[in-house]
Amino acid sequence: MADKLGEWDYRIVFSTGGPPFIELIEGGTGSPWNAAGGARFDHIGFWSSDVRKGSRRLEEEGLPVDFSGCPHGRPFVYHRMDSIGARIELVDTGRQAAFLDAWHPGGEPMPDVDETFAG
Repeated sequence: MADKLGEWDYRIVFSTGGPPFIELIEGGTGSPWNAAGGARFDHIGFWSSDVRKGSRRLEEEGLPVDFSGCPHGRPFVYHRMDSIGARIELVDTGRQAAFLDAWHPGGEPMPDVDETFAG
């Protein structure tokens, strides 16, 4: 699937068949998915009941924000986790039904990080 976020065009595909899902994403120079240095393990994603609250919690735990899609109308955020050499992504659980419809039709909902209890 091809899409645009802010000024960046990107292409994305997910594995099918159920969790865990493998995401391949390609973005141009300067984008949050810049692959100019070559392919790499980029992030681990989690569904979140409240992306903004979860993002604040991760910042308080020492994981700085690397990029937020929220200002672009997309409810996701990446945090740097240098100890694993990758990012942690939080995605709003409200997007899960559309994700499942596209990549795993009929698939069961996946658990989320419930930010009312986290932290």
